Amino acid sequence: MPRPTTGSAPAPAADEGLRPVEYFGYALGDTASNFFFQSFNIFLTYYYVDVWGIPATVLLWLIPLVRAFGAFDDVIMGLIADRTNTRWGKFRPYLLFGAVPYGICGYLMFLGPNFGPTGRIVYAAVTYALMMAAYTVINVPYSAMLGVISPSPRTRTVASTCRFVGAFGAAFLISLFVRPLVEYLGAGNESRGFQWTMAIFAVLSVGLILITFATTKERVTPPPQQTANVREELGELFRNWPWVVLLLTSIFSNAFSALRSGSTLFYFKYVQGFDSTPMFWRLDHTTVFLTSGALGLVLGTICLGPIARKVDKKYYAAALSLVTGLCFLAFYFVPKGNFWLLVAANMLAQFCAGPTSALTWALYGDVADYGEAKYGRRSTGLIYSASLFSIKTGILVGGFLVPLFLAKFGYVKGAETQTATALLGITLAFSIGPALFAILKSVALMIYPLNQRRVDEIERELSARRAATAAIQPA
Repeated sequence: MPRPTTGSAPAPAADEGLRPVEYFGYALGDTASNFFFQSFNIFLTYYYVDVWGIPATVLLWLIPLVRAFGAFDDVIMGLIADRTNTRWGKFRPYLLFGAVPYGICGYLMFLGPNFGPTGRIVYAAVTYALMMAAYTVINVPYSAMLGVISPSPRTRTVASTCRFVGAFGAAFLISLFVRPLVEYLGAGNESRGFQWTMAIFAVLSVGLILITFATTKERVTPPPQQTANVREELGELFRNWPWVVLLLTSIFSNAFSALRSGSTLFYFKYVQGFDSTPMFWRLDHTTVFLTSGALGLVLGTICLGPIARKVDKKYYAAALSLVTGLCFLAFYFVPKGNFWLLVAANMLAQFCAGPTSALTWALYGDVADYGEAKYGRRSTGLIYSASLFSIKTGILVGGFLVPLFLAKFGYVKGAETQTATALLGITLAFSIGPALFAILKSVALMIYPLNQRRVDEIERELSARRAATAAIQPA
């Protein structure tokens, strides 16, 4: 691929930015998604095992089996979205028509019908599969919108930062309100409390997704001469080395998040010995810990995110991921009962973790540009859909490891005290495991081949191509 020389190349396209309402509207889409996504990360294993009574050993095969059943739905959705042409664009229509099914499926996962042991397992498998399909229909197009919301990489970085402020804002609300809501709405019945809490989240999610549809716009279109060929597109995707590296990065990122989130309730209940007695208002130790971490995510994204417009995103994200990993590692050495030290280490870890998620997703827009420059084909939906696969894979890995640690280290459901071996397994799932995944994410980002200089070159080349194409189009 010919590259323009630095001296003769035109400057990158002007970074005009978006209207504030569009940044805000786009952010609300991930707020909607994370009402359920964060609930699954933090509470689903606990709900299945301790509230609804599904054995932890069942989850070792149930979740992987469901994910294997829908292994290719992200890629299929991306290919469909890339071939969609409506007056609303390629990706926005799926927000309009997928919002209500998404809310219903999320609610059904926590409905908790009074079935027998086999019925509960079947119901959990079916509703989990339906929710993952609904998540795909909404989130593949929503994520792909980041690649077409602006031709400017810097504007996309800002939009991605706003998106994750919205996502982590939802994480903050989930951490702060789920346990008090479950207690209040359930009046001592946790199953009923989860049912009503998730009904509220379902209604909010549907409304926010529709706001995202109404306030956003698609501005980048594929080259007019582009032809659709699934086999070629898939081949180009797997030859796109920056995408392959980012895929691994996102798997590591979501694995450490799911592993640590899924083990938090067990860690505070059994290892630290904190009961549900409120510290103040209805907030117990676990809720305060989760809420302070979510606040760290929001503050980190707001404070550190804007720096990404002025520095090289890949090195910046790698350094922040390393700090996050070291903070997670420190949890292993925190003495029992030292609650505020746990809070401080967690807030620092999340303060650094927040911007890395926004930066990683902004890099996918650069990868779409790279694919267009190299192969002459822009498969934005496919690139982001395959990247959504990394989220589900990371959640699968982290979600699989939590019950694995519980089962292999001898956790006993309902026991007031656990054996020393079981406590070790819970501690490893909460500290060492997430730390290793965070450090692996840092290493992957260092390997990622598109630095800022190369991204600017690609932006200049695509800008020149689009200008040339526009000049020869008939009036």
